[in-house]
Amino acid sequence: MLYLFSGFGNSCSENNESIMLKDSSEGNVKIPAGLQKLVEAYPGFLEYADENNLYWKDGTVMIYDDGITDKTHDEMLNNPDLEDMISQKYVKGREWNEPPPENFEPGRIRYEPFFLKMYGNNSNEVRNNLVNIKWADGSVISFSRINGAADSLEKVAEELSQLPDEFQKYLKNIGGTFVWRNIAGTDRLSNHSFGTAIDINTKYSDYWKWNNNVTYINRIPVEIAEVFEKYGFIWGGKWYHYDTMHFEFRPELTAD
Repeated sequence: MLYLFSGFGNSCSENNESIMLKDSSEGNVKIPAGLQKLVEAYPGFLEYADENNLYWKDGTVMIYDDGITDKTHDEMLNNPDLEDMISQKYVKGREWNEPPPENFEPGRIRYEPFFLKMYGNNSNEVRNNLVNIKWADGSVISFSRINGAADSLEKVAEELSQLPDEFQKYLKNIGGTFVWRNIAGTDRLSNHSFGTAIDINTKYSDYWKWNNNVTYINRIPVEIAEVFEKYGFIWGGKWYHYDTMHFEFRPELTAD
């Protein structure tokens, strides 16, 4: 039995809540809020969900909870399910904990098959979905058109270009967008591989691996992050394993 999401409004603001859907033959069915967020964030690909499955428009079915409990943080990074991916609530704006609590980094856990299926299963497939947009400093950069990611980044760029001069140095000489690669020191693909991530100016950025420790440091103004978040991007500067140059398109995590 499949269930279609509709008309929930803001009834699921926390990831650990569930929706109650009425089905005439089986009574009330609980749909995890995380599944609802995924379906609503990616309507071009996702259509239905039941208690533990995500149904794609092409008939593909992905399990939400793999049933493995008590995973360590590293285990969730290296062997996640969809539930793990959306288990931490991203907090937009300035009302977040700085520095982030240990291993609190919503968005860093990614179920790789989900992104491969949407954005491209290899470098060539992803490249075929890239379009050029004008960045805030006037340069031209490439980003995926899938899910409206490039359109959203173009709105980010336009709004960032209107910030006062003091912010513009962070937006020049960006670190890059698309490159098919693994995250350093891992077998996990970076979201840069899907054309859905951008690193801003590395000169003013901090990354835990560069510093060889997780003692939090950040020089990127939160005003820049707020603009990105407005259009569906999360910021690596809000992670315990901080990556302050990094922004990636993850509308399921920024939805109100």
